[in-house]
Amino acid sequence: MSSHRRSHNRKPATRQGSWIYGLHAVKAALANPRRRCRRLVAIKEVAQTSLATDAPKCEYLSRAALNEILPLGAVHQGIAGLFDPLPPVALDDLLADLSEVERCALMVLDQVSDPRNVGAILRTAAAFGCQGVVVQDRHSPALTGTLQKAASGGLEVVPIVRVTNLARAIDAMRSADIWCIGFDVADNEPLSKSRLADRVAFVLGAEGQGLRRLTRERCDQLLRIPIGPAVESLNVSAAAAIALYEWARPT
Repeated sequence: MSSHRRSHNRKPATRQGSWIYGLHAVKAALANPRRRCRRLVAIKEVAQTSLATDAPKCEYLSRAALNEILPLGAVHQGIAGLFDPLPPVALDDLLADLSEVERCALMVLDQVSDPRNVGAILRTAAAFGCQGVVVQDRHSPALTGTLQKAASGGLEVVPIVRVTNLARAIDAMRSADIWCIGFDVADNEPLSKSRLADRVAFVLGAEGQGLRRLTRERCDQLLRIPIGPAVESLNVSAAAAIALYEWARPT
């Protein structure tokens, strides 16, 4: 194999952090005081027009050189940063922070493994004021550049909370006076006809599989999003957007 060809298995992460790329994702990470930027690289024209004057010193690279250090096919928009990971957030700590909050929303993802879907859900969660996205540690994607590009800065605003057991996590949310709503394609009450609680967690399953039995049984309520017969189900990130919109819109 030629030394100029890049491997599809090349990993962009290092022991010192991982690459975040794309203009919105990088600018959001730079603005986050919980982040540490170890290296900032960009095409000169992009850096001069897009970075704030107080941004860390930027290393100028050609587009070819930038392509070389990032995953194959990364849509980087001419900028990338090597950042330390965000500190983990424990579910108990998040629920304690929300204990006196009158109105809050969480997203709970049951084995949603596509990083673009999780990233899109984070972006929607940030847009509608969601306080956290809860995932099962074993069946959720790593916080790669692909996920963070799709999140478009959402990860800097909305924490991902990793738990070992999703059913027990739902029990903990219910004990914290958070109403847990699962979505299922079965003949349940439509979302639009349900009066949503002020403190709510929306529980979404992976496309195709849906919610697992134990997850479904733990929910306080099951709802459906009515759709036409042309498709069997919505993309999970679209379902998350609809659910959060219904919760956030004025009544």
